[in-house]
Amino acid sequence: MTETAQSAPAGRGVRLPRTARRAQLLAAAQDVFVANGYHAAAMDEIAERAGVSKPVLYQHFPGKLELYMALLESHVDELVGRVRTAIGSTTDNKLRVRAAVAAFYDFVDGEGQAFRMVFESDLRSEPAVQEAVERATTDSVDAITETITADAGLDPERARLLAVGLVGLSQVTARSWLADNRRVPKEEAVALISNLAWRGIGGGFPLQH
Repeated sequence: MTETAQSAPAGRGVRLPRTARRAQLLAAAQDVFVANGYHAAAMDEIAERAGVSKPVLYQHFPGKLELYMALLESHVDELVGRVRTAIGSTTDNKLRVRAAVAAFYDFVDGEGQAFRMVFESDLRSEPAVQEAVERATTDSVDAITETITADAGLDPERARLLAVGLVGLSQVTARSWLADNRRVPKEEAVALISNLAWRGIGGGFPLQH
């Protein structure tokens, strides 16, 4: 019987615009990579989950690494974008710290467990993956460093060290919070950690309120 949109699995036999098909394939790949890791993930399984043939999958992504990198880069961009938006959302530095902490908690708490590809990748030995993972941290640190340098009157080296501390604190506690099954409400967790960070940053340096 000829495969049609009605008789086929979801997505198979349906012609989608290229951008929509790509988004569909990335969503399916996300599920497989998070569940299995890079090495155990199979293109066959990704194609099946997306409801497409393998040739269709390969039309968009020439190999598993390219597919993985497309996902990873999009997640890194999302995280860095969240941090930059948080820092730019207010001129009140206490609220900036809180927003930056919340950006990491929201990212870790997002659908699809995207954070696992960024912070727990099993492909860190691949140079392109290592570079993307490091960018998630360095670009977040850069965004915060710029603000601390301008507002606290510190030189870039000392401001960057403070920014590294805030990023590290936010990332590690957010992942721990999630691993602990969100037993502390997210808003309360963000408040606890941002207050801790603010007492160190705001109490020790002449930031403008």
